[in-house]
Parts: sequence; structure tokens; C-alpha cells
Amino acid sequence: MHRGDVWDADIPGVGRHPVVIVSRESALPVLSSVVCVLVTSSWHGHLAEIELNAEEGLAHSSTANCDNLFTVDKDDFHRRRGALGPARIAQLDTALGVALGLR
Repeated sequence: MHRGDVWDADIPGVGRHPVVIVSRESALPVLSSVVCVLVTSSWHGHLAEIELNAEEGLAHSSTANCDNLFTVDKDDFHRRRGALGPARIAQLDTALGVALGLR
């Protein structure tokens, strides 16, 4: 489990959905739950979203929406789909900064 990985996870109130892990890499080994952003098929075109596709292990074009942050227990992760490459991680960092009002 690494920052930028795309997994299927059970999210309370949402169900099983793809997510991107956004917790910092150094904390992942000691955490029992991690912070993730929701991946959906809806694209709204705002700065807190990034586009994802088959390169990240998804079946169709999708969106990582950084306005939808969740803490997910590690036991609720089921299948690793893929991972974001360095360019997508940079986009993710920018989108998280926008979503959290840091940029």
C-alpha cells in the first residue's frame, strides 16, 4: 500500500468504490486507516479534480475528486487496481491543495 495507489475500498455510506490513497508515504506503515480521495465517473472540471484512466488501472475514464476525502480502515481495502505516475501525483498534490484551501 503506497501513496498514489488506486484501490477498491469499502466506504461507509458509499459502498465499494475506487479510491486513491493520499496519506503520506512515511505514515502508511504505522496507520490503521488511511486518507483517500474518491474516484468517480463524474467530471465537473474544477481544480480539485484530476482525470484518471486505464494507465492508473481503471476500466474507463474517471475522476479523482479531492473534495471527497475519506479515512478508510486498511481492512476495508480489497483490490489494488494500479497507481498514479509522477505526473499524476503532481496533479493530485495541486488538486488537494485547492480542495483544502492551501493554494
